[in-house]
Amino acid sequence: MAESFRATHHFITSLLITVAITITTLNSVHSTTTNTEFVKSSCTVTTYPRLCVTSLSTHASLIQTSPKVMAHAALNITLASAKATAVMMVRLSRSNRLKPREVSSMRDCVEELGDTLEELRKSIGEMGRLSGSNYEVYMSDIQTWVSAALTDENTCTEGFEGDEMNGEVKVFVRERILFIAHLTSNALALINHFASIKD
Repeated sequence: MAESFRATHHFITSLLITVAITITTLNSVHSTTTNTEFVKSSCTVTTYPRLCVTSLSTHASLIQTSPKVMAHAALNITLASAKATAVMMVRLSRSNRLKPREVSSMRDCVEELGDTLEELRKSIGEMGRLSGSNYEVYMSDIQTWVSAALTDENTCTEGFEGDEMNGEVKVFVRERILFIAHLTSNALALINHFASIKD
């Protein structure tokens, strides 16, 4: 009798554990799906929604369903990409294969990217301080800085226009800068969206 009770008790305990694990797993799958869907739906406000989804969906579990965290994540991704491109362009500008005109454009572009990095860093700092009575001032600063970063990136690509520029260098640089500009544009759209729902 005691053995039968123990066996029944053991079976019920195992069953409850299995049910608990299944529920936890289903909840986890559901929340992951919800987070990913939130990223996809939020990206519809951007100019480059496909890039928005691919760059932010890997951060869906961190973003969850927060427009603020999503805008913050978009800024951080843009900053990381701009940093990597600036480092690569500094290396490229030291290449012996470039003509003086190309070296000059490359250095100007690196300078513009330096401004972009500073503006993105300031924006990320202000995003962390968004609150209370100073909210509107901070938000206005962020929007201004990210817009300025976008202008700097566009100025950089202008330096590579013209037939005297090496075709390969021009295409390579423009592709990298356009990629950052698209990320910046998406970040700005997400910031503007967050600002509009916060008001």
